[in-house]
Amino acid sequence: MPTIHRFVVVPALPEKLKALNELAYNLWSLWTYEATNLFSRLDPDTWELTNHNPVRLLSLIPQEKLQVAAEDEGFLSHLQRISAEFHAYMDATTWFKQHHPINKAKVAYFSAEYGLHECLPIYSGGLGILSGDHLKSASDLGLPFCAVGLLYRQGYFRQTLNPDGWQQESYPENDFFTMPITQMIDDQKKPITIKVEYPNGPVTAYIWKIAVGRINLYLLDTNVPENRPEDREITARLYGGDQDMRVRQELLLGVGGIRALAALGIKPSVCHMNEGHSAFLSLERIRMIMAQENLTFQDARELVAASNVFTTHTPVPAGNDAFPLELIDRYIGPYAAKLGVSKHDFFGMGRLNQADGNEPFGMTVLALRMAWHCNGVSKLHGEVSRNMWQRIWPDVPAQEIPINSITNGVHTQTWMSDEFAALYNRYLGGTWSERPTDHTIWNRVDRIPDSELWRSHERKKERLVLFVRQRVQQQLIRRGMAMDVHRVEELLDAEILTIGFARRFATYKRATLLLRNPERLYRLLSDRDRPIQFVFAGKAHPRDDGGKRFIQDIAHFCRREEIRPRMAFIEDYDMNVARYLTQGVDVWLNTPRRPLEASGTSGMKGPINGAMNLSVLDGWWCEAINGQNGWAVGNGEEYNNDEYQDEIESQALFDVLEREVIPMYYDRGPDGLPRRWIAGMKNSMRTVCSVFNTNRMVQQYLEKYYLPADGLFVKLSEGHGAGATALAQWKTRVSSQWNGVKVRSVEAATSEPMMAGGKLKIFATVELGSVSPDDVRVELYHGLLDGNGNIHNAQRTTMARGSNQEGNTIQYVGSITGQSCGQQGFSIRVLPHNEQVHLRMEPGMIRWG
Repeated sequence: MPTIHRFVVVPALPEKLKALNELAYNLWSLWTYEATNLFSRLDPDTWELTNHNPVRLLSLIPQEKLQVAAEDEGFLSHLQRISAEFHAYMDATTWFKQHHPINKAKVAYFSAEYGLHECLPIYSGGLGILSGDHLKSASDLGLPFCAVGLLYRQGYFRQTLNPDGWQQESYPENDFFTMPITQMIDDQKKPITIKVEYPNGPVTAYIWKIAVGRINLYLLDTNVPENRPEDREITARLYGGDQDMRVRQELLLGVGGIRALAALGIKPSVCHMNEGHSAFLSLERIRMIMAQENLTFQDARELVAASNVFTTHTPVPAGNDAFPLELIDRYIGPYAAKLGVSKHDFFGMGRLNQADGNEPFGMTVLALRMAWHCNGVSKLHGEVSRNMWQRIWPDVPAQEIPINSITNGVHTQTWMSDEFAALYNRYLGGTWSERPTDHTIWNRVDRIPDSELWRSHERKKERLVLFVRQRVQQQLIRRGMAMDVHRVEELLDAEILTIGFARRFATYKRATLLLRNPERLYRLLSDRDRPIQFVFAGKAHPRDDGGKRFIQDIAHFCRREEIRPRMAFIEDYDMNVARYLTQGVDVWLNTPRRPLEASGTSGMKGPINGAMNLSVLDGWWCEAINGQNGWAVGNGEEYNNDEYQDEIESQALFDVLEREVIPMYYDRGPDGLPRRWIAGMKNSMRTVCSVFNTNRMVQQYLEKYYLPADGLFVKLSEGHGAGATALAQWKTRVSSQWNGVKVRSVEAATSEPMMAGGKLKIFATVELGSVSPDDVRVELYHGLLDGNGNIHNAQRTTMARGSNQEGNTIQYVGSITGQSCGQQGFSIRVLPHNEQVHLRMEPGMIRWG
């Protein structure tokens, strides 16, 4: 074959339009609705054709049309205003600078997918959308922050349904040179690359950059000519291939990601692993620190773990990546020698039971062992995660497993309609978007006149109906069903109560819960006076036949002659479809099988635009519902029988619709306005928007994890890692002596019932063996007893060293105040204690009396 010489053609913008290029290559313009209107104004049809891709738009518009825009005073004025807003945003004194002016932290965030915009199809679902919104809020707040991921040549699949309603997948190629992405090059204009060792030799990766407001996302791409064909496929598809491919991708993300930052001169003090896919970064951080500071594996491990943050999103063990040992040995095994640890100890880092040679290597387990700062993504999910991973910390009560929670949020401006943005600007004040977590600002939604709020909502609902009709028409033509196209105008009615359901079609999300009783559903859809209608969308994983059957069931139901005008399924769910739905529906429906929804974020987007939620009490909705901002399906029950649970909750869902939702929507006053419904909309907006946004979420990550992790990194790094060495040596010493620690006796001052408010004095005799008294903390663990005799919602009180001491057997004294009446209990425990570092709970190092 001939040698192919590559070159890139870029649009020749007239001088007066040069600012468009800057805006096109920063995603700020895609979450700022006036900026998107600017690009749409150039050529609305091409803007839609390109899936709202500003770079591709500029490459497709004829030069003569660009020249016309360059002479249009109205367009130039619009461009000048948006360009000025962009530079004001980039140069502003940010929240972070105001609140942490001298902090020098550098946070690197790792995720396997990023849902930033529909023109960048490198995401599959909620995890990616959450990652994208996290980055946008990190930019808004001005955090010292960057992110790392993989650049998938084919991304996630595009979805169509065949005539029988079965999902079909296709994988069109992404053209990175016509997307808002730039390749990182060096001073000689050559691509910057990194290499990662694989069994068949090193693999080279390019580094690309996406500018997300004030921060940068760096993405690795192995589609490099010098790579072997099989290695060029590593970044071909998101979640594509078998377990072998997953290990190869996760090795590139973790190890390659750290090397990419080093190649760019970025030295993070904190690394945040969003899910376990990037957990191998811990090994590379350890290796690099060992080499740079001449530290041992244990020394470097303490430094890395103290400055790592890990977020788990998966509430069932089966959903967490776990790989056979032969795969791990093949791809990651060579790291054991580089780190100076045995294969047994190396594999143990990824096992719940480190001594079990048959247990597979778990990425979540590795991340939990390698991060002092761990969290679930809702309060309920934090509780589920503590119970799920309790085996890593034997003898530690579930409530004290060091996995906390930070509830997810959404990026308000990304999901807000232009109509509601105008409302907020008018009634919440011009600076509301800079303070989305301020409750007092959101309380101002009561100032919005009911009629104005309802008109804004109706306009978005009309646009949703038009959008659904257009998409369904395209779907019918593609399937060769042109004879049905003329009936599309009968589909949906903007006057009817509209319910949206759109998400990943995993079976536990139960998209077909309503279809369990089709006759009852039909009665609601066909009611002459108070009908309802549904819009469904979502993709099933290519290997999830159960999810595909759910889609097929819904598609078949939608085609029934009597159902057709009231239900639609929109193919190829993406962020664009999500915006239309969350901005246009009246109610957002969510029906997961509790407690399998870790958080969920789709339902947080509707209230930004006045919608209310109807959901099972799972994930975030447990924290948000107040009885006036939406509805619950059930009361948070959990069942052992899935079939029984589905039947009970299907009936409960119909009951809520029939008795509460539908009557409230159609209760109209003399002016035709649903006043009670509008009050619910305002309650939803007021209570959800101020809390469940990523600005609040990222602030919590910063203050709860990033800043403490950075502080530990700085402290343990001092003197070329002297602090880490001292901590590792201290842990090794205390751990080797821990078997000598025993609680010899426990005595209470009295066995009589105590009066409320009184104090019970307690004495404990503790034998420390070779452990120094300065290296332990003795605690009273006390509280009310539940029906099983276990301490519920325990309190911890540190005991003081008493005067009685024989050698290293010491009496400790403490007291409990009787604050609550009822049966209570206490126990004594001994924990390791280090004066220099606030430790997290150490696995295997707790001694109970």
